[in-house]
Amino acid sequence: MANQSMTNLFDMTGKVAIVTGGGTHLGTAFTESMAELGAQVYIASRRAELCEQTAQELRSRNLKVTALTCDVTDEKSVDALVDQVTNKEERLDVFVANAGGSNTTAHAPHGNIDEFRWTLEKNLTSTFICAQAAGRVMIPQKSGSIITLGSIASRLASDPRIYNEQFKRSGAPYMAAKAGVLVLTKALAAEYSPHGVRVNCICPGQIPNDLTNKEQVEKFRTMNAFHRTGLAEDIKGACALLASDAGKWITGTDILVDGGWSIW
Repeated sequence: MANQSMTNLFDMTGKVAIVTGGGTHLGTAFTESMAELGAQVYIASRRAELCEQTAQELRSRNLKVTALTCDVTDEKSVDALVDQVTNKEERLDVFVANAGGSNTTAHAPHGNIDEFRWTLEKNLTSTFICAQAAGRVMIPQKSGSIITLGSIASRLASDPRIYNEQFKRSGAPYMAAKAGVLVLTKALAAEYSPHGVRVNCICPGQIPNDLTNKEQVEKFRTMNAFHRTGLAEDIKGACALLASDAGKWITGTDILVDGGWSIW
């Protein structure tokens, strides 16, 4: 068989992808990455209006993006999302389990155990639910790429010296959840790889959004190797690699996209 050109390896024309939490920040970057390579991308979250707004903006650029609704902590909701896409497209090539979050309000000794459970559910349990639903389609199909969302927190604890006095929350629940996502990714890769399905994790560093405190943004900028603020678009290359055939020999690994934050 002739070797594929680099252009063909990254070409996602005809591919079908789902991105949870695809209406904002990193989710939008994942969506753009695959849609710009030619994929039909379905974005979904509980915030249907926001997803539709994002989808309309991307469709104005002639990108193929459709908005749907899904609660990633609810198995039936995720199954319904996958069914809705596959009933129309008759295939699923990529599932990006991007949706997550944290709601802790106090340092660990005084934290609420329900907040800990919520953070695990929102990040770790939801990733398993999404990977299950995607796997039920991809395994019979004998192909597919599942991309989970880890974090620099999957590997490192937060340095409290870089956070301002207003930062009163514990990062422990989020770090535990994201560390779990990283190992879950490897476990799923081991189980899914005999069926031609790849499972990999993208671990972003500090990529502030519009709500991040400006003082905090400046500290993040000075702590990475490039001394600049991370941008959502910085994640697009890693997504393109893992979602397309360019990454067809990659599974069970994680890609750190942190501006060199972790090299020290």
